[in-house]
Amino acid sequence: MLGLLDRQLIFGYIKSYVFTFLSLMGLFIVVDLFTNLDDFTQHRQGLATTLRYIRIYYTSVSPRIFDRLCEAIVLLSAMFTVALMQRHNELLPLLSAGVSTRRVVTPVLIAASAMLGLSILNQELLMPSIDSYFIEFRGNIEGDKDIEVKGIYDIRGVHISGKVARKNTLTVEKFFCMIPPRQNGDNLVTLQAESAVYVPPEDDEPHSGGWMLTRTTPPELDNWRRTDILENLGTGKYFLHTDVDFDAAIRPKNWAFYMSTWRVLEEMNRPGNQQQAGLAVIFHTRLTRPLLGLTLVVMGLGVILRDQNRNVFISAGMCLVLCGVFFGACIVCQYLGNNEHVSPALAAWLPVLGFGPLALVMFDAVHT
Repeated sequence: MLGLLDRQLIFGYIKSYVFTFLSLMGLFIVVDLFTNLDDFTQHRQGLATTLRYIRIYYTSVSPRIFDRLCEAIVLLSAMFTVALMQRHNELLPLLSAGVSTRRVVTPVLIAASAMLGLSILNQELLMPSIDSYFIEFRGNIEGDKDIEVKGIYDIRGVHISGKVARKNTLTVEKFFCMIPPRQNGDNLVTLQAESAVYVPPEDDEPHSGGWMLTRTTPPELDNWRRTDILENLGTGKYFLHTDVDFDAAIRPKNWAFYMSTWRVLEEMNRPGNQQQAGLAVIFHTRLTRPLLGLTLVVMGLGVILRDQNRNVFISAGMCLVLCGVFFGACIVCQYLGNNEHVSPALAAWLPVLGFGPLALVMFDAVHT
């Protein structure tokens, strides 16, 4: 059962968390805004319109920023809570009364674990709901510029690609699709359309939830029976039924980071997936992320409590250096996994295996 001092520590941690959250989020937004100010001001009439666009953009991108900073926020909050406790000489009376240092900081670890749960909720609930196109293509929010089309397979193995796309009309120019044969001896079918428009799914509309192809070569398919995939609507006009929508065809570089863990697993099982290793690394990293965050907090507390007379700003600097080394090692491991130098599971677990024992040693070395 939590006592009065435990509740005070948890309340102090929450205050530090709110302060650190607002500070780091505000700093990140200000730096990003002035670095990319041209993207927000070009082709926009008036200050009011620009400010409105900036407000909408950073409201949408906030879950992504929090996803990048959540572990650092948790660590710095724990550091400030314990460092302020030391500065006000609140730790010495507890130690004199026979309470161990590890017992004193237990509420901080509990609060940090709870706040790490926010990163999971953010990843699984908020990140999938934001518009990744709006964030990744902020210089083309009107959607009238050409966008590169990524080749992708749908769930039935149909390969879809194209030359360029435009978001405002949901159109792909030089659309190409390849329908694999069935096991009963069908031939491979390839179609190239001058233009294809994605039709969002609508109730009671048979020709929706797919692509309307026009000026297609070949204009006719002899003895075609697989109308569940492709329907011929006239000379050179087809409708392609597929689960690949417009956003999937123009996926940005970081598209997988916006998906929930379950959706990442589904994408890993998609036929013909050419990013299997990268998706597997992301999937396993999602599983190890809470452990990594807690490991980082334990190491940070070990740094702070090792020398209880150290200045709070020096402790903060050492924790930032620790964050840099920690995340640098995680990035290196992910790079090795993405390029298949090591298995995806090992790439995700290597930081835990490397820093976990170190965190326990550092925490065990704390004076009690």
